[in-house]
Amino acid sequence: MNTRMIRIITTALLTGTVVLSSAAQPAAASDLVEELRLKTGSQTATINGEKQTIHTPYVEQGTLMVPVGIFKKAFNSEIRLSGEDVVKVMDGPHTVALTIGSKTAWIDGAKVEMAAAPKMVKDVLMVPLRPVAAGIGASLHKSDHGELVIRMKVNDAEAPQEDPESDIDTDLGKTKIGNSYYEWSMNYPTGLIVGGSYNESEDFTSFMNAEGTYYLEVLVSDQEVELDAEDMLQQLVQDAKDMGETVMDREALGEAVTPYARIVTKDSDGMFWEARQYYDNGHLYEVYFSDYEAVNYKDLQKHAPLLNSFRTSFNTSDTRMKDLSTVENGMSTVYNEDYGISLSVPAEWDKDNQSLVYESEEGTHLSLQVTSAPEGASLKDWSDKLNQWMRDVFVEEAHREVDSYTLNVAGKDAQVNQFQYNFGDGWTTEYNVLIQENGYRYYLEYAIPETAAADESLFEEILASLEIDYDTVSENFGKLGEDPYLVNKSSMITRTSKTYGYTLDIPRYWTPVENRFESTIVAYQFTGGFFSIHVDKEVSVEMAVSQLRESYAEAAQSRKDFRVTDTKNVTFAGQPTTEFTYHEVERGVPMQGRQLVFEHDGITYTVTAVLNDANRTEVQLNALSKTLESFSFNK
Repeated sequence: MNTRMIRIITTALLTGTVVLSSAAQPAAASDLVEELRLKTGSQTATINGEKQTIHTPYVEQGTLMVPVGIFKKAFNSEIRLSGEDVVKVMDGPHTVALTIGSKTAWIDGAKVEMAAAPKMVKDVLMVPLRPVAAGIGASLHKSDHGELVIRMKVNDAEAPQEDPESDIDTDLGKTKIGNSYYEWSMNYPTGLIVGGSYNESEDFTSFMNAEGTYYLEVLVSDQEVELDAEDMLQQLVQDAKDMGETVMDREALGEAVTPYARIVTKDSDGMFWEARQYYDNGHLYEVYFSDYEAVNYKDLQKHAPLLNSFRTSFNTSDTRMKDLSTVENGMSTVYNEDYGISLSVPAEWDKDNQSLVYESEEGTHLSLQVTSAPEGASLKDWSDKLNQWMRDVFVEEAHREVDSYTLNVAGKDAQVNQFQYNFGDGWTTEYNVLIQENGYRYYLEYAIPETAAADESLFEEILASLEIDYDTVSENFGKLGEDPYLVNKSSMITRTSKTYGYTLDIPRYWTPVENRFESTIVAYQFTGGFFSIHVDKEVSVEMAVSQLRESYAEAAQSRKDFRVTDTKNVTFAGQPTTEFTYHEVERGVPMQGRQLVFEHDGITYTVTAVLNDANRTEVQLNALSKTLESFSFNK
């Protein structure tokens, strides 16, 4: 997601309401009910007795749409952006997961179909009121005055406690805030509220003030090439132009302790932003600030003390400093609530916690997957089939089994298999960890290329950190999908294109890249291989063959590891066909390709099959042969 989209969505999540009067006060100790009153088409809402202006609610598909931020304002619900388009509204034990553009919601793990999908309207995320309110435990009814009244009892966890220790403010005495891992800090004024992070990484943090009148965010990214103030100013100006913003003021401060650049812009909605960039510690630090009440770019100057307090350093010995980082010894703890899985991974890795996939820049890969266990199948059955899968897709000299043992992992006896494989560009060591519990299978895969051999030492640490709540999956899911590694490689499925009049059989273990058979391109991938069909109405078969010949000739001259091994005329699917076979080495991986070019009813077809040398097993070759032999035109 680009910076602009992060800024738009996060702003919508954090604000959602603009205060008319003073901010709504917390409910008194004796009043444990929070209340929201609003009307369709009215910008005025009453939140716990205070009138406030909100983005206008409207009706879509028979359901009332409201700004998502209203749940935070009225009920102090936590709103979190997870991934690029999933928004979670959380309150006490309740979680409502919404996907922008989708009518499907997950409420406390149960799938719910809504009448309308959440969507962005003028940079504000609008969501269906009724399912979200009900999902977090609120009640809804209509008043005599036509207002919708939403009420919710304060959670017990939020109710005032008699224990005096509960009154301790963990932020007491903290006047600065920052992130020790990414090495930045700034002043921590009274009323500054920490928002959240775009993903599980700590490289993005957002803030707002208690009144909801301004918004601030800090982004950190790796920057190998050193930038001076003029470089950063040029970047800021270009970014603003790309987003259609008007630059109102600009400045490069090369003599500052940490050189930086700043611009003030006006966006298409008339909102004023100050953007800054700093270079230090091998990182580019970006600070974005907006005051929703500003009517002139100069109005942002009153916030200069806060913005000027930003530093590309973090003093860990300063007791006045609040540290937002959760990184310990270089590791971050990540958690997937749908599956009840938590573990620690290196802080600098890319993290997709929704999909449970984590990767390093050097290519080390960690992933987890949960599937249903077949009836009566044992852990040993599973392990044996995975070992057979390796033998099915790697030739003997390209893989080797290293070790196999049992180990207590996440409180259960797990099967750990270690093996190595080589596509041709170097050996990769892989660990598979198998756990079977409550009718479900938990699979962890940890792969380390030889260029990142040092990461092998992290395996035991990651495994020791793994925790699984085994009841979570059975509470949240029913029957889950089959382990893709265990699909029978001889099983085929027939596919037909009505538009182009052909039929063929596809192995079920292949993964579709583009499987719309009415389109001009169909493509599948599988371990070490690729298969595609390209249909062209504009280019004649003679021209297509000529273009391929030229392309091959050019490749043979410019790439030392490319050669055409054969060109011949054959019959394929009953049509005269030109067949090319070639061998090449791409990024160290040797492979063989085959292309068949033919014409039928004035349409040119190009069928391509590519398979790595390391993966040219009998099983894989048979699957390809069956697919090619099954291709036929409908009569």
